[in-house]
Amino acid sequence: MENLLMSIEAILQWDTLLLMVVGVIAGIIFGCIPGFTITMAVALTLPFSLGLGPLEGISLMMGVWLGGASGGLISACLLGIPGTPSAMATTFDGYPMVKNGEPGKALAIGLWSSFIGSIIGGIILVLAAPMLSTIAVKFGAWEFFSLMVFGLSAIASLGEGNLIKGLIAGLLGMFVGTIGTDPLLGVERFTFGSVEMLAGFAFLPVLIGIFAFSQLLSEAKNGKKEKLQFNQNLSLSYPVSKTLKNMLSSWVNVIRSSIVGVFIGALPGAGSSIANILSYDVAKKLSKNPKKFGTGTKDGIIAAETANNSSEGGALIPTLALGIPGSAVTVMMMGALLVHGIQPGPYFFISEPVLAYGIFLSFFISAIFMLLIQSFGIKFFLKINDVPMHYLIPVVIILCALGSYAINNRVFDIWVLLLFGVVGYLLKQSSFSLAAFVLGVILGPLTEENLRIAITTNPDLTLFLTRPISGVLLLLTVLSIVYAIVTDIRHNKRMNTPNSKDITV
Repeated sequence: MENLLMSIEAILQWDTLLLMVVGVIAGIIFGCIPGFTITMAVALTLPFSLGLGPLEGISLMMGVWLGGASGGLISACLLGIPGTPSAMATTFDGYPMVKNGEPGKALAIGLWSSFIGSIIGGIILVLAAPMLSTIAVKFGAWEFFSLMVFGLSAIASLGEGNLIKGLIAGLLGMFVGTIGTDPLLGVERFTFGSVEMLAGFAFLPVLIGIFAFSQLLSEAKNGKKEKLQFNQNLSLSYPVSKTLKNMLSSWVNVIRSSIVGVFIGALPGAGSSIANILSYDVAKKLSKNPKKFGTGTKDGIIAAETANNSSEGGALIPTLALGIPGSAVTVMMMGALLVHGIQPGPYFFISEPVLAYGIFLSFFISAIFMLLIQSFGIKFFLKINDVPMHYLIPVVIILCALGSYAINNRVFDIWVLLLFGVVGYLLKQSSFSLAAFVLGVILGPLTEENLRIAITTNPDLTLFLTRPISGVLLLLTVLSIVYAIVTDIRHNKRMNTPNSKDITV
């Protein structure tokens, strides 16, 4: 209770609350611009979090994350173009509802669905994460190694429809993680005599380059921006009482979609994009009126938006309790904590209880800010789409460079940003998974370290199999890889079917 009270005191500081407000606004702006992504927005907040305390930095990133998850529904409903991939299924019924003359209803139901999904996901996060970490605190080096291997198995699912390319991207990331000085023997590895590379590549310039700068290069190459074509004279208001009445009449759909979102979000390698699509599909199959889906039914919007927001809470469960980030955003949150010298994982709730409760509270407060800010600022966010992309891109590039330089006050990190921006761009153009690459960068060194500690302690390799928890984790790793292979085969068969409908998630 004492830790909870200290967390409440820390999170309710005016500057922390202001950071969350700024984060939510920035997230909604990035979320509603087609082409800009939540991942890119969170990547840009990384350098700013360095000058803040761990709780303040994570609160800022949390605001951006939840704001962006909801902001995508604006362009999804009004333009028919999802602002983010996680709002893809929202377009299926949101846009038809707008064309049917009900833009206010579409936005209101989407926004409240996002809010309620976030709250349910947050509640499950608060209940599940500490419980899972209580089990994981019994881990030794063998269990940690097997846990990291299990986390790395997510690479097989992050291939975006191509298992081999996902594995190649992950292995490339693991190789990058080996560059620098050997942590146990002090031997230089792949530094080529460069003093700057002795400590390896800093996490943040790599992450910003991979996720933000590469996206900017893609946008610059496209050279044009989808412009929002929407009748500004239409009313966007819709009574809250009617919105809540609509939500209550579909309460089963709300709860089911939220649970689906949390479950998908907690799976390493899944994410809000898959939760959004899968939840919509489940709702359609279980509906008494499945033919209404796709024509502007509220149940389609509810299923899509509750799931993609509740999945954020689910993604934080393995990140905080096990130290296994399951999505690109949680990878960056974990990276931010590592920069502050804080290791998410089984001991996180014991060593940093105030920070852990603070993260929970920031999740709920950001959800409330998201509801209020988007409710009253919808017309302002629509204006953002009128800003030409050739003005936005230079500003974001400057922010990327300044943020990378500010980490260690050295120009070398700007070169790292540019290098990995180009690497990310080339990977993306070749359909390699950026999330798999970054997962390899972060988990690769941790896997190596625990493997070497375990072997140094006892050279008997059978301990990895005979220790119960380690054995179970390795079994889950095998099952995860088999599942990814089966899914990959099914995906390829579906894509080769003549009348298949290509949906990228």
